[in-house]
Amino acid sequence: MKINKLLTILTLSTLISCHSTLDVITIDNSLKDNVITEIKTIPKSTFIFKNGSLNTQIKTLLCHKKEDELSLPILNLNTDNQLLISFDDLDADIKDYYYSIIHCNWDWTESDLMQSEYVTGFTDEPITDYEFSFNTIQKYTHYTFNFPNEQLKPIISGNYVFKIFESGGETIAYKRFMILETKLTIDSKVRRATLAEDRNTKHEIDFTIKHPNIVIADPFSDLKVTIKQNNKDNNSITGLTPIYVKNNELVYDYEDDNTFEANNEFRHFDIKSLRFQSDRIKKITYDSTYNHVYLFNDRKRTFDRYSIEPDINGMFLVKSQEGWKTAIEADYAFVHFTLPSDHISYGEIYVIGGFSNWQLKNEFKLRYNVKQKQYEGKVYLKQGYYNYHYALSDTISERLDVSFIEGTHYQTRNDYYVYVYYRSVSDRYDRFIGFLKTSSKELF
Repeated sequence: MKINKLLTILTLSTLISCHSTLDVITIDNSLKDNVITEIKTIPKSTFIFKNGSLNTQIKTLLCHKKEDELSLPILNLNTDNQLLISFDDLDADIKDYYYSIIHCNWDWTESDLMQSEYVTGFTDEPITDYEFSFNTIQKYTHYTFNFPNEQLKPIISGNYVFKIFESGGETIAYKRFMILETKLTIDSKVRRATLAEDRNTKHEIDFTIKHPNIVIADPFSDLKVTIKQNNKDNNSITGLTPIYVKNNELVYDYEDDNTFEANNEFRHFDIKSLRFQSDRIKKITYDSTYNHVYLFNDRKRTFDRYSIEPDINGMFLVKSQEGWKTAIEADYAFVHFTLPSDHISYGEIYVIGGFSNWQLKNEFKLRYNVKQKQYEGKVYLKQGYYNYHYALSDTISERLDVSFIEGTHYQTRNDYYVYVYYRSVSDRYDRFIGFLKTSSKELF
């Protein structure tokens, strides 16, 4: 009997020692009759940080370089450039908000580093710069802060997240940003897809990484590459490894794995003014509580020929035409969308864009009006200029299909972003060492 117990313990010890480090093993060593009573395997957290508010009263969360409202929140390591972060609180009172930063892996899960390893200064900072809205129907408090500053600075590269929270500890929002240490260069070319069946509908992104200033021992495991179309996450490409490994060059020249549906140029609407109707605005009303903006009916473009149309590739710009200071004088309005269509039984229709963080949240879902035979929805937005697409969340294929409503054409002008991360055997985090923005505009 004692031999059997001893063998059991030795077997369990062997299993534990061989277990993957991705799991945390906890053992209850309280013995009853000299037998191990419980073994639990707790998976390590795989929470992916995404942009957005966790509080419905927090709106228009922005993060960009101070000098460029349409820029990506990317700063070079050890430079004096700053990001401007802002948001509106529709409660229109004063709250004690704070922010901290979280270092992430290449896939936006939290890294294993302690705060002292990636930040210098204080770990939490109060947000003390705020103003009340002026001459608006929707009252709000506008909060801003600049980063980095003397109190809080990042000291290593990588993916980061701003965590914004109240003094009591409740998190109200997350916002991504990145710190870049350039160690290599990227040459890229956007072309029509190589495969014949995709020539008219897809873009292919071929690129070469040149790294004469850094030794990459194993490019198949040490590097992580992400390609994004218009900087959205829902169709990003990851997991690519080089096709050819040359002297200080890594060639990524696929025929299928690096292709995106080109989709179509973005639809738009302009609500910088709530007094005058722009070309896409059907009417503007006020119901004693809220502004309402009704867009002209949209229509499916699935089989239309390509038509050139200026856009800003899904982004948006907050702006008030009548105000002197947009940050506090721009008002809010419910923007009403209408898409005549037969009912789709195997999915839901969403309106998506930078304003929705490219996410399928309930507030961006359209409902079907059986009587009018059309999809309808409304989104509460701050004044400005907006791009958007309609997308089908297909419950059968479990994918987000933009081309179902918008169509897809190789002539479409999209921006493509290549992100390169590096972690050697001796590193404990993913370094962000390469970045490139390119475009498909030359295909037209």
